[in-house]
Amino acid sequence: MKRFYSIAPFVLLVGCSTLPHAFLEPRVQWTPQQANVWSATTPWLVGCNFIPSTAINQLEMWQAETWDPVTIDRELGWAENLGFTSLRVFLHNLLWQQDQKGLLTRMDQFLALTHKHHLGVMFVLLDSVWDPHPQLGPQGAPRPHLHNSGWVQSPGVAILGDPARHDELKPYVQDVIGHFRNDKRIDCWDLFNEPDNRTPQYIQFEPQNKRELAVTLLQKAFTWAREMNPSQPLTSGVWIGQWGDPTRLTVLEKCQIEQSDIISFHSYAKLDDTRKCVQNLQRYGRPILCTEYMARPIGSRFDPVLGYFKEQHVGAYNWGLVSGKTQTIYHWDSWNKTYTAEPPVWFHDILRQDGTPYDRKEIEYIKSITGRAKGKMQPQRHTGSINGADAQVYYAVRRVLTRLNPLRMSNDPQKQHVENETVKKSTRTAKTSIVSGEVIGTG
Repeated sequence: MKRFYSIAPFVLLVGCSTLPHAFLEPRVQWTPQQANVWSATTPWLVGCNFIPSTAINQLEMWQAETWDPVTIDRELGWAENLGFTSLRVFLHNLLWQQDQKGLLTRMDQFLALTHKHHLGVMFVLLDSVWDPHPQLGPQGAPRPHLHNSGWVQSPGVAILGDPARHDELKPYVQDVIGHFRNDKRIDCWDLFNEPDNRTPQYIQFEPQNKRELAVTLLQKAFTWAREMNPSQPLTSGVWIGQWGDPTRLTVLEKCQIEQSDIISFHSYAKLDDTRKCVQNLQRYGRPILCTEYMARPIGSRFDPVLGYFKEQHVGAYNWGLVSGKTQTIYHWDSWNKTYTAEPPVWFHDILRQDGTPYDRKEIEYIKSITGRAKGKMQPQRHTGSINGADAQVYYAVRRVLTRLNPLRMSNDPQKQHVENETVKKSTRTAKTSIVSGEVIGTG
């Protein structure tokens, strides 16, 4: 006879953490098996890098004076209609410094809106791309026809360039992750976006030793994050090359791959090159997410790249949803080439500000892959309260991920692959036999 235990007290703990940070027990990196249990109990993560069309950058999105939940709600509805299941969203350390409680409140409001539209979220805490001199307050107007004319780095060069100041970021990282450490609306934490990107458009302000500085900060960020014992996976994505030869990885790439619970990468390349990236990263036996792709003029398009990602169960986040103040419909070359009107082929983004598509056939293709096409069933995230058998599965998985000692793995790559596949199959089988319907999502 099966025994069922009361789990009511635990059901209340799926939202924000109320445990003081000082009492949290740090966790180690997930084993590949633990990471694959997470993958098997999570829907296919497909979506976009999201910023509302009314914001030029992270600061304008999140500051109280320009916080725009009406636009956000409307545009999230369009993402849901495409069949997206997750969004990648950038934060900024200055927002926390300016208004800690306000930022956490607006993050919770944002998560309520994504929850309403059956979308999970990957938050990005640090970012090393574009303007290295961020400033709070009103943000400048977009410079006409210029790609990402107002995006800002987090932290700016003043902190990144001074290792003695790196620890100033610890309270920000730990407070944000600690506050939402058990929030099931969050899919993942991306700790540092393109850490060593010496943005050509601002090269005169970029430190010569940016990679070394970034490695130092990233290593600390992983430590700070794990001290909060989050139930969600941690990652930082490799972004240059194809990573075919492990002996030629940079120190930063080794840190990103060796510290991440799940592997993430960027590729704005055609399918053949993107396929090589995936094949090379599969050697690590962990779930894979492509957290940036899709740049039409250079060959990175939804068709066929998105279909390939689904076939390989690789998470997929294209850059951009609605054309707006970031102006990412323009090519990167808009910084050295003059544009006077909308480009005939959009670089990024999918929809215009009234919700109409840039390319209707592209929309049809996206929906055919996500399951939103007419006559197809869209896999649903688990977004309601959890109880009974649902809760037993949910908390059994969470115990594996956050409480049990790391599972032992064979050192033989072939045996590791077999073990990983066994974990995936067992978890899917348990979900099918124990729970009626979607529990936490489709594996």
